[in-house]
Amino acid sequence: MTALDAEQPHRLHQRVNPGTRLVFLIAGLGMSAWAPLVPFASERLHLSGASLGGLLLCLGIGSLAAMPVTGALVARFGCRRVILGSTLVILAMLPLLATLEVLWLMAATLMVFGAGLGMLDVAMNVQAVEVEKAAGKPMMSGFHGFFSLGGIVGAGAVSLLLGTGLSPLQAVSAILLLIVLLLAISLPTLMTERLHQPDQPWLVIPRGWVAFLGLLCFILFLAEGAVLDWSALLLLQSPEISVAHAGLGYAIFSVAMTLGRLTGDKIIQRFGRYPVMLTGALAAAAGMTLAVLVPWPQIALLAFLLVGFGLANTVPMLFNAAGNQQDMPANLAISAMTTLGYAGILSGPALIGLISQWLSLSGAFLMIAVLLLAVAASARRVAR
Repeated sequence: MTALDAEQPHRLHQRVNPGTRLVFLIAGLGMSAWAPLVPFASERLHLSGASLGGLLLCLGIGSLAAMPVTGALVARFGCRRVILGSTLVILAMLPLLATLEVLWLMAATLMVFGAGLGMLDVAMNVQAVEVEKAAGKPMMSGFHGFFSLGGIVGAGAVSLLLGTGLSPLQAVSAILLLIVLLLAISLPTLMTERLHQPDQPWLVIPRGWVAFLGLLCFILFLAEGAVLDWSALLLLQSPEISVAHAGLGYAIFSVAMTLGRLTGDKIIQRFGRYPVMLTGALAAAAGMTLAVLVPWPQIALLAFLLVGFGLANTVPMLFNAAGNQQDMPANLAISAMTTLGYAGILSGPALIGLISQWLSLSGAFLMIAVLLLAVAASARRVAR
């Protein structure tokens, strides 16, 4: 039993819930602050499209390398130290990403930055699972909602600051100050307890139910990555959509996902995990299908709204399931599932590109819709 388990739920809610939400906000801010810097990095380094793609891959490689060992780090040092260490890595790397002019240094920095993001992702979800367990009520969707909110605020704020004429370093410095402030507020509320015995192995192959949850997470992250990377091109297949408006699909999707997560805990409390998981996966599959089959662009934009609301609470419920299963310790299960899920986002653009060449982009989106139906078919087992 951890110290969290020993606290009264009301007292726990007051002490750790706000701090945990702030950590998710920090993760969203840190990750999204990099996105507006990408064109500036490409210009500084004089990169071609292919070279830029290879550079961006370094972030994913760093994350995938760090995620599998983070569960063991949490077991040995507790969530607070891992969250603090990974956030400091992010803070140290962002100014370098805004200024470096040497390609190999940029690639190495992006890998370290990705490792910091990956470690923070796993550690904050372990913290969230333990808080939710002790509170005895759904909280995971709200935590992930703050991550999505951080993504919108971080990318929007840096873009606005760059638009005023500030340099990339000056723009990102404002986000760094905000992260430092949020970290100082949240740090005293984070768990210091070791969740399990420190002799746990560093790397564990997911097995049984955890491997299945990881596969579902892969599908859901693949769907999210498809909207991120390919929704604009899908919309441009309609002659009524201009290049300037092609990004609206992802913007609508992001807002819907954020709103869905911020209200998700109350929805789950009202209707239960199974109905929310089932209808969410079905809604996402229906949205993917509508975006392809209905020729009117207005319907396609509404379809991405449906996908956003549908996917909003499915991934948080998978984290809840991973934290409550018995096949593996919760910290290792979350580490393994996060790694498999992130592989979906990382490999998604390439997989969809290959399927597009074999079938078409529309065919690729329909295949993802079929995979989402498989998630819906698993909803009862996930929500048990």
